[in-house]
Amino acid sequence: MNNPNRNVISFDFGLRNIGVAVGNRRLGTTQPLAVLKARDGQPDWRALTSLVSEWQPERLVVGEPLHMDGSDSELSQLANKFARRLHGRLGLPVDMIDERLSSAEAKSISREQGHRGDYSANPVDSLAAELILKSWLERARGEA
Repeated sequence: MNNPNRNVISFDFGLRNIGVAVGNRRLGTTQPLAVLKARDGQPDWRALTSLVSEWQPERLVVGEPLHMDGSDSELSQLANKFARRLHGRLGLPVDMIDERLSSAEAKSISREQGHRGDYSANPVDSLAAELILKSWLERARGEA
């Protein structure tokens, strides 16, 4: 796919919330987009498809929540299943990237910005998705 915008959408997969962020490979910019509600890891596919239609990404990135020793976790297996579903439904290439500690880092950043830690009222999932995307962009620049 030849996409002049070079947009990439990333996802911080979770069973109840899925954070979404968008970035631009050419510009190296990122921003949090949304937190999609999920039921047992299943997002509102219409809302997700609408975001993808709006931003026209060339690629999708899903954070893979591995154990600290690098081994698969139950959640990482579900995140991989979500990535396969994304590819199947949207036909876009999907990359997985190690996202260990991205949620912890997002919570730390949120506290530094003055948020008080009620993450149910102010979820940090889209910020975690942005951190995942920043990590992927750094890796992609290193491979270029």
